[in-house]
Amino acid sequence: MTTVRFFARRAAFYLFTAWAAITINFFLPRMMKGDPVSAYMARNQGRISPEAAASLRTLFGLDSDRTLLQQYGDYWVLMLSGDLGRAFSKGLAPVTEVIAVALPWTIGLVGVATVLSFVIGTSLGALIGWNRGSRADVVVPVATFFSTVPYFWMGLIAIAFFSTTLGWFPASHAYDKGAVPALTLDFVGQVIRHGTLPALTIVLASLGGWVLGMRNMMITVLDEDYVTVAQAKGLSNRRVLTRYAARNAVLPQLSSFALALGFIVGGTLVMELVFSYPGVGKLLLDATAAKDYPLMQGLFLVITLTVLVANVLADVAYAVLDPRTRQTEA
Repeated sequence: MTTVRFFARRAAFYLFTAWAAITINFFLPRMMKGDPVSAYMARNQGRISPEAAASLRTLFGLDSDRTLLQQYGDYWVLMLSGDLGRAFSKGLAPVTEVIAVALPWTIGLVGVATVLSFVIGTSLGALIGWNRGSRADVVVPVATFFSTVPYFWMGLIAIAFFSTTLGWFPASHAYDKGAVPALTLDFVGQVIRHGTLPALTIVLASLGGWVLGMRNMMITVLDEDYVTVAQAKGLSNRRVLTRYAARNAVLPQLSSFALALGFIVGGTLVMELVFSYPGVGKLLLDATAAKDYPLMQGLFLVITLTVLVANVLADVAYAVLDPRTRQTEA
């Protein structure tokens, strides 16, 4: 019963959070000055008739004949049916199709880089904390230094050194110019080659936080009684490290990792701008500049749901690793 109550409370909390986020997602763009139809008419002066403009407002749910609450109800009906509208800034293409084109690039690059950063940083932090006071401590200030460097500068330095000077990696784009995306070894090789440099900068920029956080938690956990008892039983250092110390020290890291996974879909906007990489971050910037409500709402919806799902998975992992969580919250 304790487990059931725990998951029921968490489910209720996340359902309410999802409703609040979707509601804000609907109203926030409409609080901005202007609208997509007016922005489109300003860019195409004299080429849009009043009748066409009225039709566009109806298409985008901005019809003045319907109140804001009625538009809100229409938004929920369409969203639950899988229709996120049409992207005004992308030739009236369905929002789902526009997002589906950009999403794999962001998940493939930022997702892999985030997971690598977490695994490497957490592992290093655990080893450094276990061997505290050793020469391995020098890794902490070095990793922290890279975390303090503005990502924009780190990206430019990486391009100047690895691309311009050494010529090891391309400086921009996700694949060679003129290449047609296809599931072939040649194209996959292009994607890996183009994605290595931005992925490397993401890993370096975020590594310090994982290392420092895990190291500090390991130092705290090593003073706990259960670690002392495990060592007194004669268990090997490797088992004490993995089964007792690191397992408990990693728990606070899971929440941060869940947030990092959730925001993978949001992309790293600066990275995509520096490396001219196609992704969700750049798409969101373009949609905001064009006041493209449907595309903005679709992107915010995907990002919000991804963050919520990632947090749900983190709660489940947290409860499995630490049963005390279920008992306390239930």
